[in-house]
Amino acid sequence: MSLTAEDSQLLQQLVEASHTFDGSGQDAERNCWLAVHQHVHGMLPAEYDIREVPEDLYLAVLALRRSLAGEG
Repeated sequence: MSLTAEDSQLLQQLVEASHTFDGSGQDAERNCWLAVHQHVHGMLPAEYDIREVPEDLYLAVLALRRSLAGEG
């Protein structure tokens, strides 16, 4: 998968956004999902929010966050 500079910038922004949720728990998967949900839907999920997020975007954000943290 070839990323454009714009794609890379978005992924970096979403990784940074995912870190804003670390105060409520250090769960990278959850925090990346929250950041992507907020980006896609314009808001954080409600308690029973079942709207989906693009899986490829979520996985790319999670992979980048893990690689930056040295988690492989």
